[in-house]
Amino acid sequence: MNPRRHTPVLLGLLVGMLTLTALAAWAARVDGVPLAVDLALGVAAVAVLPFLRSRPLLGGMVLGVLAALSPAATPAATAGTYVVARRERLGIAVPVACASIVGHAVQALWRSVGLPLGWWLLCDVAVHAALLGWGAYGRTRDALVEQWRARARAAEQDQVRKVEEARSAERARIAREMHDTLAHRLTLLATTAGALEYRTDLSPEQVAAAAGVVRASAGEALEDLRTVIGVLRAGPDELRPAPGLPDLAALADQERAAGTVVTWDVADLVLPSTLGLAVYRTCQEGLTNARRHAPGATVEVRVEGGDGLRVRVANGPGGRGLGSGTGTGLVGLRERVELLGGTLRAGPADGGYVLDAWLPWTP
Repeated sequence: MNPRRHTPVLLGLLVGMLTLTALAAWAARVDGVPLAVDLALGVAAVAVLPFLRSRPLLGGMVLGVLAALSPAATPAATAGTYVVARRERLGIAVPVACASIVGHAVQALWRSVGLPLGWWLLCDVAVHAALLGWGAYGRTRDALVEQWRARARAAEQDQVRKVEEARSAERARIAREMHDTLAHRLTLLATTAGALEYRTDLSPEQVAAAAGVVRASAGEALEDLRTVIGVLRAGPDELRPAPGLPDLAALADQERAAGTVVTWDVADLVLPSTLGLAVYRTCQEGLTNARRHAPGATVEVRVEGGDGLRVRVANGPGGRGLGSGTGTGLVGLRERVELLGGTLRAGPADGGYVLDAWLPWTP
């Protein structure tokens, strides 16, 4: 609640309540009770109203007593029923209303109220019942509004969470794509450059061929980097097609150009783009790992259909590797395969390493 915004309203209510109190005291002057006494009791009743927020039952009882003593307390005692019903459950508001009704009944026994006792009680009960209903309606409405606001806040937070999850998933996807594409090119660069550094017996033609591989791999790595950056800038319709089974031949040629002996047994299959990309990434990861960890080793690549789709990349023992790597490539590849309902096994075998993936597929 904004105090500056609600201060004029509160002041208006206070002035109105005091005016009603003064009018009630003036109307009751015929009973012989001093006007000052009625005014004092009426002002005291108005002063009790703020305490209904913290002590509704006690405040209601006090208002009932004051209403029994003076008609000047009637406006405050009656308003107290609405105040409590607006904030508290009916189990608390009804006793406060009953205290006010009893107070008014006692008041009618010894003070002039201008109506027969029966009509006075009937009107009093009707007014308090209406105030109870009005207050309960307002309290229920406020609860519903707050519930709707809470739901709106929860929906907004859920939307923010979904956006963050989507961004995280996109970052993870881009990271996998960067690893799958750039790691292959850069490992090829490092291997070829290392051969140029240590092989002093190479002929000028062999050096030129190796330098050509380095140049081509550097250009392809730069192109792959531009593609990955384009993922961040462009929409899906602007991206180039994902590699698949037909692109494996070019991948094998790159490896052979870098000096890797690759044996190739790839069935001529027509695959959906998602399966084709998974096959390509599996072969790419296997070739990259073989060149990084076992340079000079013969690599066997096999893709065959039948009961599902099986992709196997195996290499024998090789020379000293370039490093242990981070392992993120296998983690991302395993996630890609499992999302398609397949399985991935990777580990040492016969002194080398085997990458074996199975994917569900029906010819």
